[in-house]
Amino acid sequence: MSLYLVIFVVLSYLAWIIWIYCRHRRSSAVLLKHVMNTSSDRDTNVRALVVTAHPDDECMFFAPTILRLAETNATVHLLCLSEGNYYNQGAQRRRELLDSCAVLGIPASRVTIINHKNLPDDPTAEWSVSLISSAVVKCMSAHSINMVLTFDGRGVSGHANHVAINKAVRHLASTGEVPKDCVLLSLVTVGLFRKYVSFLELPLSWLLPSRLCCIVGSQGYKRAKAAMMCHRSQLLWFRYLYVAFSRYMFINTFQGIPQGPKNLKIY
Repeated sequence: MSLYLVIFVVLSYLAWIIWIYCRHRRSSAVLLKHVMNTSSDRDTNVRALVVTAHPDDECMFFAPTILRLAETNATVHLLCLSEGNYYNQGAQRRRELLDSCAVLGIPASRVTIINHKNLPDDPTAEWSVSLISSAVVKCMSAHSINMVLTFDGRGVSGHANHVAINKAVRHLASTGEVPKDCVLLSLVTVGLFRKYVSFLELPLSWLLPSRLCCIVGSQGYKRAKAAMMCHRSQLLWFRYLYVAFSRYMFINTFQGIPQGPKNLKIY
């Protein structure tokens, strides 16, 4: 009897996941309009900027978002704030990033890669908030961006370069340099268990409050995996485990970054 109960619970849980995914697919366009505070009878015209620190961040952490935005006809740009030159592989990693973005649906013309001596790929380096802010504002102005997506204060992996980007975007939000109609979103960092239970984590992400939730199915996962495979210089054994088990390959949830005056230090 207990075996049948276990089978029933497992099948019910999987059915719940499928139901959530199907509902998300049907309502994603409406959700995007809600996030942008756009009425349903108007064109959303989303021009999104994904701000990352290193080549491979775009597919390791933001692939579901990039793929879902592209499916809703949003224009997606990527700003990568370093070449990933920690092991002197900057030129190779730049090429890998462009190949990965092509798989995810971002043409090279919408990819901006910063190579600045004060923004090194180094977890011990303290990136300048003002320098990052300037790069983000410049990219936003050039492409009339109305949605910015980046890391939250824990940076998913705790990497100092990820955290610095969040500080910079929050600084922009506090200074009024971001247009009022521009939505700022930070990728939610989850705990270790939730991070590595793959798509099985979906019900919890669905139930917990978030400003934006992006989910992909098997086809989206295949594209996210293919994008990661473009980063051949980074394919160490543990990266294969990440691709197989990380929920960030299937699910992204975001919280809003509020705009308004705050006392933030500029470094």
